[in-house]
Amino acid sequence: MDKMSPEQLKPYLSRVKLLALDVDGVMTDGGLYYTDTGEELKQFNVKDGMGIKLVMERGLVVAIITNSTSNSVIHRAKKLGITHLFMGVEDKLAVLQNLCSKLEISLEEVAYVGDDVNDLAVLKAVGCPLTVADAIASNQDAAIYITERPGGRGAVREVCDLLLESQVS
Repeated sequence: MDKMSPEQLKPYLSRVKLLALDVDGVMTDGGLYYTDTGEELKQFNVKDGMGIKLVMERGLVVAIITNSTSNSVIHRAKKLGITHLFMGVEDKLAVLQNLCSKLEISLEEVAYVGDDVNDLAVLKAVGCPLTVADAIASNQDAAIYITERPGGRGAVREVCDLLLESQVS
């Protein structure tokens, strides 16, 4: 699929009502850190978090859909005020379809950011499929836009800023 410039992306982003995000490799750099006792730690980007808060203030819904079961994801979602948190998810598309049904929006009104093979079905189904600079090749092929920044290093903020710019009335 041909990639769009930020300007070409605006019509797609302007109709987005839901921003759905993967965690590992999107909201984080994909690294897994373990303490000596086996507790899993993740590093989140504070600028990504501010971007998420800004799009939520603008009235967009934000959801996290992840295969991860790490408690750090719960803490991050709570800190950001994200109430639509789905963890340990094997079938991300089914979860997203159910959420869209509850929110009474179509998949065409969803921007999804995913970086790995378990995100591919969602990327192929939504109206605004996005991925990060360091995503796997098949996701980059499925996306209409690839962020300049890698996952966990400002990619989510880049998407949020583009959403904010496109939703100006």
